[in-house]
Amino acid sequence: MNEIKDTAVEVRLPSRLGFEKIAMGTAASVAKLMGFPEDRIQDLKTAVAEACINAIEHGNHMDESLSIGVILSATDDSLEVKVIDEGGGVSERPHSPDIDRKMHGEEEARGMGMFLIEALVDEAEWVKGSKGNNSYVRLVIRLNKEGC
Repeated sequence: MNEIKDTAVEVRLPSRLGFEKIAMGTAASVAKLMGFPEDRIQDLKTAVAEACINAIEHGNHMDESLSIGVILSATDDSLEVKVIDEGGGVSERPHSPDIDRKMHGEEEARGMGMFLIEALVDEAEWVKGSKGNNSYVRLVIRLNKEGC
């Protein structure tokens, strides 16, 4: 782990679905170097993919002239991931989804990404940029979950 402590990795991706896989792979590689167990790496990959897809779809509105940035920052005991869009970000935090209604087809199956992200990482924060500033989601996953 000491080789990667206080290291930052930045990736810039086009606003095109499919490129979230590059962010997933990069996050998984950094987490593996840090010594994360495989189940936590899988959680991280899913959370990063969801955050990137949200940035592409809702932040940049699928505008391929815009990009998303992914910044991974490693510390002694955690990995922080910021997914930054160039658009408007998420306008407001949606209400909790009704899982039963979604399972029975009474509500659209989509719309659970933010809740999935929160369930998979130790911290999740959505920051809406002001005029001229980019919006981002900040995810933190810790090596030792007991400290949460």
